[in-house]
Amino acid sequence: MSTNPFGEVPVLPVAIPLGIALFALLIVDLSRRKNLTLPRAITAAVVATYAAGITANTVFPIYLSPAESDTAWSPAIALVPFYDYEVEDALTNLAVFLPLGFLIPLLLQRASWQKVVLTAVSISLGIELAQLAAQAYFSGGHIADINDLMWNTAGGVIGYGIYLSASRVPSLAALMSRFRWREDSPSQPVPEHV
Repeated sequence: MSTNPFGEVPVLPVAIPLGIALFALLIVDLSRRKNLTLPRAITAAVVATYAAGITANTVFPIYLSPAESDTAWSPAIALVPFYDYEVEDALTNLAVFLPLGFLIPLLLQRASWQKVVLTAVSISLGIELAQLAAQAYFSGGHIADINDLMWNTAGGVIGYGIYLSASRVPSLAALMSRFRWREDSPSQPVPEHV
């Protein structure tokens, strides 16, 4: 008897090559710009691992041979904020996107609240759309949820706030500047005009 009757796509054979490919692209980019250092390579490894982990945990499971049904597909989507949403889910989404608030300023020449919010919203929206596509074409196992979008974005923003606070400590700012990808960026963030 088959242990995988619905053709579930295994996660690791997809996530690991994705992470390796992204890491290779980031290293090539750093090398091309003559900015490759060990701390920046570590940042590239963290970004690649983070992206692979997010993909593995938000898009999968995917089934290539779902159970047959006479019912037409209708998207599993939650568009009402805070309805039927658990605190544990909100905290998980916050925690998962906190690292993004650290990674954005390490990768960009000048990070700002606007860039962090736009990046967090874009990545989260991409995840929710991928979940819808997985539902439609591969019988994916996740619901696209407006609450996930909100809490993911909040996690990225909180992470960036923690990054800004840490960057005000001179020893931490000096350490973080070694992992930044842009040498000409100031180690301390430039205050934004409100």
